[in-house]
Amino acid sequence: MRQLRIEVSGLQPGAHLLAPAGMCSPEDAVTATTVTGGEIITVALEPELGLAALWIEAAGTRLTLNHIIAPAPIGQGYPEAVFAPRVTRYTAAAADLAEASRATAAKAGGGRAGIDALVAEAEARFTYDHPEARFNDGTEAVPYLSCGTTPGSCVDINTYLVASLRAAGYEAGYVYGYFFPAEKGGVTHDMHCWVVTRHAGAVLDWDIAHHMKAGLGPTKPGLNPRPGWRVALGHSMGHCYRRGETTARLKLLAEPMQAGPDGTWQKLPITARLPAA
Repeated sequence: MRQLRIEVSGLQPGAHLLAPAGMCSPEDAVTATTVTGGEIITVALEPELGLAALWIEAAGTRLTLNHIIAPAPIGQGYPEAVFAPRVTRYTAAAADLAEASRATAAKAGGGRAGIDALVAEAEARFTYDHPEARFNDGTEAVPYLSCGTTPGSCVDINTYLVASLRAAGYEAGYVYGYFFPAEKGGVTHDMHCWVVTRHAGAVLDWDIAHHMKAGLGPTKPGLNPRPGWRVALGHSMGHCYRRGETTARLKLLAEPMQAGPDGTWQKLPITARLPAA
């Protein structure tokens, strides 16, 4: 058993937060969560995704979430909902991206070779960065990047990759949580995400961003191309959580988010710790 601790600051006393309750993955599962510095008011469900969010009221300006992490039982896989081809503006490929993705996979010979080709194509379209404006802001589908490179984070790269894979007929999902680099001793300040594919009975994880950041060369499958530890807390994009008459519509819920006065939800400064790492 391990304990994942998420320390949140910058809160307004009495503020309402949403935080992911966790999920099961082939490596581990969140089995329980407690909060200090606040109170869990209720648990809201995302019925399409099989996920839950903790609706929390802050007591002061800081609070801590403590997730208990247990090793996965032998044979546990990703939830089936990870691979469900939901149509949202974050996952549906624009017509030209869909056409190009099918052509790329077919040219490689289809099958696993087609997956490798689409991973390589997504890697070639981005340089790793955290731009203020994302490449798909304001679009109703994931656009085609036909030439050159575009700055993008792991979120951007994996948005593009999942849309490409699904457009080409592959089962693929977007998974997120935290990655704790070995050199930082089990501490991080931001979420991380990766892609999982399922084809011909083989489930593979892909982390293009880590290959880019570490200069590891062409992306190969595997969870930790950079030394470290990761915990999955959720999956997919396009979430909806309800509590009474309040509805939270989110791109994803990886980190605790605070409700704003205008109905939006904002990220907060966090420090995530995995002491057992």
